[in-house]
Amino acid sequence: MTPDSVVHVAVIGVGAFGRNHARVYQQLAKEGMPIRLVAVVDADTACADAVAREFGCRALGSVEQLITTHSEVQAASIAVPTVQHLNVAKQLMQAGVDVLIEKPLAASLNEADELVQTAKRCGRIAQAGHLERFNPAVRATIPILTRPMFFEVHRLSVFTPRSLDVDVVLDLMIHDLDIVLSFVNSPVKEIRAVGLPILSGKVDIANVRMEFVSGCVANFTASRVSTERVRKLRFFQPSQYVTLDYSRQDALVFTVGQNDPGTTPSVNPQIQITKLPTAQEEPLHAELKSFLDSVSKRSQPTVTLEDGRRALGVALDILAAIREHGVKVNLDRLQHRAKP
Repeated sequence: MTPDSVVHVAVIGVGAFGRNHARVYQQLAKEGMPIRLVAVVDADTACADAVAREFGCRALGSVEQLITTHSEVQAASIAVPTVQHLNVAKQLMQAGVDVLIEKPLAASLNEADELVQTAKRCGRIAQAGHLERFNPAVRATIPILTRPMFFEVHRLSVFTPRSLDVDVVLDLMIHDLDIVLSFVNSPVKEIRAVGLPILSGKVDIANVRMEFVSGCVANFTASRVSTERVRKLRFFQPSQYVTLDYSRQDALVFTVGQNDPGTTPSVNPQIQITKLPTAQEEPLHAELKSFLDSVSKRSQPTVTLEDGRRALGVALDILAAIREHGVKVNLDRLQHRAKP
């Protein structure tokens, strides 16, 4: 495949988020990128038909149908429920299709390992769908990283029936776990966590304290039962405090003892404030563009399956810590008492 050849793509699973993948693929084609959205696949054929009509492609009911009738498909987004990731991705990779697999990568570390091995064995480009890596605020922050030592992260959402097949750690917090793991680049030493089911049968709100071998400490709060939507990450490193707002796609840096051109003096003249330059872009747009670039050039994705496995491993350790804490404080008995 040459960088200039047209890449034929498909989307597997066109619920709320899968539909967005189809939308952005069509948008990229309209912008002149050499791609063509060939088909959308969903067991809910009515849903597949509706999305296919909206974006001018074929609607199919199974991956088998896609592989049999559209052998020209070279790349696909996988946005089915997490428990189906392994089966769907293996079928596609074994048929010669490159894949972007939505987060969380898999339902278990064994399944994640099987995905990594299948991609290597089949020689496929395989990207983990950690969207926030492509947020302009995150991208702008990477060049200024030195030695982060403390993180405070909040990701709060109002309740929706979306993604209730997984808990809030695998649904929301995993975005921030991936970012912090990539920023710190140090093994996790200790995890303490507490979480509660509120409106679903799984953990809906969680708080985590994580310590790294480097000495860095990170506090995470994730909730899908909030009254407001918050997406913020703050961290300290020597002489600097950095605050990111994922939603606004901006990042501010507070630096001590620096008086460079372009900085803004604060109330304290020893602290200078810099707003990092960012180019506003929908993260999914940037993510799919990056994935297709890797497909065309046969280059390593920005977010590898190994990155996805690492974030999944930490998320599963957090869930184990939440369960351990629940047993320690007899949480099941307390919740049973609280029920009317």
